[in-house]
Amino acid sequence: MSEPFEKLSADFQQMGKEGIEAAIRSYGEVNKGLQGIAVKVAAYSKKSFEDATRAFEELMGAKSVEQAIAIQSQYAKKVYDTYITEVSKLGEMYVGMARDAYRPIEQATMRKVA
Repeated sequence: MSEPFEKLSADFQQMGKEGIEAAIRSYGEVNKGLQGIAVKVAAYSKKSFEDATRAFEELMGAKSVEQAIAIQSQYAKKVYDTYITEVSKLGEMYVGMARDAYRPIEQATMRKVA
């Protein structure tokens, strides 16, 4: 009667250990994903600031109202297009991070079921 209890106890300990290891790997994937997202957002912010500065300088040098309107329109279109592109990339990064973070948990769960 002691032997089945010891096996059950060992199985529970192993499941607990695997669960903790999976959680640690999952946390590592989230951390890695958030670092990538932070780098991407910082690069986008830097580029946006540079583009705004350049557009402002162009506006200051405009020779006519029409030229100023053209510069502002080009800048607004570029800002919009860049924003849509970056938001799409960030969305993909968040989805990838969630998928990568879930994978260790899924693998640990599949081993327990099998």
